[in-house]
Amino acid sequence: MSLAVAVVLCAGFSSCSDDDDEELQNPVENAGGESSDGNDPSNPDTNEYGIAVSQEVDLGLSVNWAAWNIGATRPEEYGGYYAWGETEEKEEYTWESYKHCNGTNDTMTKYCLYREYGIDDNKAVLEPDDDVAHVKWGNGWRMPTPVEQEELKNNCTWTWITMNGVDGYKVTSKNNGNSIFLPAAGCYDNRPPEWDSLMEDGGQYWSNSLHSYISSDFACCMTFVSDEIDHVSKIAERCFGYSVRAVRAK
Repeated sequence: MSLAVAVVLCAGFSSCSDDDDEELQNPVENAGGESSDGNDPSNPDTNEYGIAVSQEVDLGLSVNWAAWNIGATRPEEYGGYYAWGETEEKEEYTWESYKHCNGTNDTMTKYCLYREYGIDDNKAVLEPDDDVAHVKWGNGWRMPTPVEQEELKNNCTWTWITMNGVDGYKVTSKNNGNSIFLPAAGCYDNRPPEWDSLMEDGGQYWSNSLHSYISSDFACCMTFVSDEIDHVSKIAERCFGYSVRAVRAK
């Protein structure tokens, strides 16, 4: 499906890195030590920018990271845009079209912690069938937790570059020197389909978790702009269309 990308910075977020998140969550599947594409994640193939071009990359963190977005085939490709908990792209990213509600942000049918937002099922983390990384790639791949996104921020050097005509961050491990590229792919928000372009250098990436302390219509995400990476670990409305960068157990 061809989508005209609107690049949007979702402002006014609060941090998802709370004291209750002291433990890193691992996927149900144990992927083991082998890379899903047959390469050694600790010694990935790289391009002229020093960016990994093997699918799975060991950054010396608690999990391995994918080298490109879900829906892409190369690091600089934007890939797909997915509402939180959905596994297919679509034409509009609104509450009316959102899978897990009845048309409004206070009629949630799944993943709801507060009764005023819908059916409170006390689910805060995506199940495998609603995790687009698991659904699209399988083999132990899943969406990252907010803690894992924060770990990526704190244990890597972030350098703004243009790679093959695409702006984004080169994210280089402080532990082993391996690098991945996060393109500034923008996002779709829940306004009508004019998709006003508010910012041309932002990236927005979903985690697998709701924000537990504000409301059930917001999920945690990783966002950045060209001159600021402190936007990592924020929250946004679940119906927004964001990028997904997958992780896999070592």
